[in-house]
Amino acid sequence: MKPERQTVHYRGRVVTLTTDEVTLPNGHVAALEVVHHPGGAVAVAVDGQERVCLLRQYRYVADGWLWELPAGKLEPDEPPLATAQRELIEEAGVRAREWRGLGSYLSSPGVFSEVLHLFLATDLAPAATAHEQAEVIEVHWIPFAQAYEWAVGGEIRDGKTALGLVRARRLLGRAAGS
Repeated sequence: MKPERQTVHYRGRVVTLTTDEVTLPNGHVAALEVVHHPGGAVAVAVDGQERVCLLRQYRYVADGWLWELPAGKLEPDEPPLATAQRELIEEAGVRAREWRGLGSYLSSPGVFSEVLHLFLATDLAPAATAHEQAEVIEVHWIPFAQAYEWAVGGEIRDGKTALGLVRARRLLGRAAGS
């Protein structure tokens, strides 16, 4: 759906904030504030020992440390799979030979346009990390079953990570999450 009118309030390095005037399916005209984001990709990397790569990452906005899957922003004209592959190498220091799609995720569709693409990465091999200066990351390999329990139990608070683990468990079979 395209807005009938759009006012740009802010255009930054990553996001743009607009007010969009739209006609909703019920005929009501509404002015909606929208944060436009290019989207991202997420890698659920599982090794041969049924461990998953989780990053313990400092997030200023969350006021502390979060458990997250390797993920990052789509670059212009970069397919989501290429983003997931790049981010897995840069953040976790591994590459994967096998990739399977786990669908997409809308982070907060009431205000954000961001779509995150989830992928399962297996058959892993070492690679060199390339953390950005603004990233404070610890790389951990956690038994998949434990990480899954953290996701469904609430210890993992990041939505893309919890959903990625749940979808990966389904694709891998119940044994990985038991």
